[in-house]
Amino acid sequence: MSKIGIMGGTFDPIHNGHLMLGEQAYREFELDEVWYMPSGTPPHKRSHHVTEGAIRLAMTELAVDGHKGFVCSDFELSRNGNTYTAQTLGLLNKEYPEYTFYFIIGADSLYEIESWYEPAKVLAQAVILVASREYENADRSMDSQIAHLSSIYESDIRILHCKEMDISSAQLRQMIARGQSIEEFVPQKVAAYIQAHGLYQEAEV
Repeated sequence: MSKIGIMGGTFDPIHNGHLMLGEQAYREFELDEVWYMPSGTPPHKRSHHVTEGAIRLAMTELAVDGHKGFVCSDFELSRNGNTYTAQTLGLLNKEYPEYTFYFIIGADSLYEIESWYEPAKVLAQAVILVASREYENADRSMDSQIAHLSSIYESDIRILHCKEMDISSAQLRQMIARGQSIEEFVPQKVAAYIQAHGLYQEAEV
């Protein structure tokens, strides 16, 4: 049975931290592929404008190009309406019953996952791989949080031994709006695409 990693997110823009996580998951858990899947309409991102899906998909394609085992997927973008992880994983398992899915998340998501839409379904439908970084706002250790979730939900949560890059897409958008270079944080092709298309020129309110 093929083992497929899922890296989801708005990827607005995708950056080297996303690629680092996927690379570590690919190697550490001997995955057959890692699918980078830009989200469609993310219900939790209503506080700021999300760039058009086709543009985020194009940046993702450029970012994964040349990386062994990395695939850019439009699985979420091809759906209408809000896209929830619980629904996406359910549809993936239905469409690809021959695959085992590994859902790759950052440390913050491990602590926030119970506030997601139908967290029990998220935790039951994939092996969860979480980056090994203590979350600053947490009131319990990562091991304790994993034990907590495992005791309540039918879940298989494993630590991914990869430190997260201390940069976010929101910070990168702000840097671009201020005219600062982001070339050390994103693949060269992505930086060139952002510049060529004049993306993120206006500061977010």
